[in-house]
Amino acid sequence: MSKKNQKTIAKKESNVIQRYIRETIGELRKVSWPTRRETINLSGVVLAVLAVMAALMGILDSLLTRLVAILVQ
Repeated sequence: MSKKNQKTIAKKESNVIQRYIRETIGELRKVSWPTRRETINLSGVVLAVLAVMAALMGILDSLLTRLVAILVQ
């Protein structure tokens, strides 16, 4: 491979990376970012659902553990 071909390949690779970064920044500018209040509200919803699901899973685990213990005896 000649030096000219190596330089061309290296230049194309750097252009690919630069183009990727430019396009990524351009796409991020189009994003509709949530407000601080929306972020806080949605985080609260996620935490509430997490707590409910954890409680349900704990109850289910406890019930199934007791059921298996009864069946094994």
